[in-house]
Amino acid sequence: MNAKKAENPFKFTGCWELKEMLGRTARDERQLVEIIEEIPLDSLYYHTHGFFMRHQYIAGPYPNDFATWAAIQVRDHPLAERLGILDPFEYDGLESLRTEIIDIIEDHLSRMPVIPRIIYGEPFHFMQSRIIAAPTGLEAEDLAGFCEILSSTDSSVVYFHTFEAMLRLGRREGDFSPWLSSQLGQTELASAISQIDLYMSTLESIRTQIITLCGAARRKGGKG
Repeated sequence: MNAKKAENPFKFTGCWELKEMLGRTARDERQLVEIIEEIPLDSLYYHTHGFFMRHQYIAGPYPNDFATWAAIQVRDHPLAERLGILDPFEYDGLESLRTEIIDIIEDHLSRMPVIPRIIYGEPFHFMQSRIIAAPTGLEAEDLAGFCEILSSTDSSVVYFHTFEAMLRLGRREGDFSPWLSSQLGQTELASAISQIDLYMSTLESIRTQIITLCGAARRKGGKG
């Protein structure tokens, strides 16, 4: 059986993260939340969504910069755990995510007799970033080609078509699933890929899971 060809090939796009220091730091959790209230959205993106691009291989218990700082530098593990389970992709936008982070920290501080602060740790340095698309020139017109390119391309491609696509397009499933469904008729595969828990995965883990699912779909369809 011949593999179905897409009318519109999938165009793989990577990305660059342009970073900039804001020149603002927090030495305690009160300062942290006050600055979070004021920072531009590009900074909030950097410290939440952008975390996954900078940690391609290692999935930690605190998958955003705020939770990591609370745990390691302040050693406030209760706050770190509350921030660590915050899935940024469950929110309609960055402003609603900002509100939730502020509410979590404010509620935590209301229960503390003193404001937790760094003693020997490092201050929280606020950064911001912008994601710049970088077309790879690689295209896939069938499932075999899609798997082959995805398995060898730069990890920023995985980031761009999953994490970045959620904000860019405002849809949870990213770029891969809609193309597989609409262009190749792979609705079951598309559904399975859209169910991958991105928040609990590294970029390399996401890549591996997608390739495994694609391989199973190819075997099921009798395609080489």
